[in-house]
Amino acid sequence: MRRYVYLLILCLCALGIKAQDMKAVFIAMPDRYIPQLESAWRKDLVDLYGSGKEARLKNTMDGYSQLMKLTSDYLLLQTTERSVVEMKLLPLVNDTYIICMLTTVSAPAPDSRIDFYTTGWKPLAAADLISPVPSGWFIKEDADRDSDACKDALSLLDMDLINYRLSPDSQTLEAIYTTPLYLSAEQRIKVTPFLKDTPKVYTWDKSRFR
Repeated sequence: MRRYVYLLILCLCALGIKAQDMKAVFIAMPDRYIPQLESAWRKDLVDLYGSGKEARLKNTMDGYSQLMKLTSDYLLLQTTERSVVEMKLLPLVNDTYIICMLTTVSAPAPDSRIDFYTTGWKPLAAADLISPVPSGWFIKEDADRDSDACKDALSLLDMDLINYRLSPDSQTLEAIYTTPLYLSAEQRIKVTPFLKDTPKVYTWDKSRFR
C-alpha cells in the first residue's frame, strides 16, 4: 500500500505533461532515453506520422528510425535496424498515469528491458510494478525433468532471453521466451517438446502488472 501511495505522489508531481497524450510524452522525453533521436527529430516523426506520410528519419547512428504506430496511449518506434522501443501509458487512480517503456534488441534473438517512469520522466522502480517471469515458467508442467532427454535439452538453455511486448489495444503485456532462437536448429528440435508454446500474459490492475 505504501508503494502504491508513493507512486501516486510521484505521478501527481509530474511536471507539465498532458498524461493522457502519448505524443506529448514522447516529444518531452529526455534525449538520453533514445540517444539516436533528439527532441526536434522526435517531433518531426510525430508530425510526419500525423500527416499520413512515412515517419522515417536518419538518426545519429547513421541509420534510420521509424515511428510505426502512435495512438493516444501507445507508441511503437523502430529505433535502429536491430532495436525497437514500445511505450504505453498505464492508468493509476484519479486520472494519473505512468509510462511503461520496453527496449528490445535483437542480437540475434530479441531480448527486452522494461523501465517505468512518471509522465514527467522520473524513473520508477520496476520491481514495484512487475515481477519478471522466471525461465522455468516456460517449461511444460508435465515435462519429465528427471528424464535424460529433458535434462539434456534444458542444459542447452544456459541464458534467459525474453521478448516483452505491449498491446496497443489493451493494458496487457506478453512475455515470449526467445532463448531457443539463440540455439542452432538441431538444438531447438531437442528443447521444443519441453517448452510451452504460449507466452506469459500480464494484465495491468492500476497498481502493477499481474
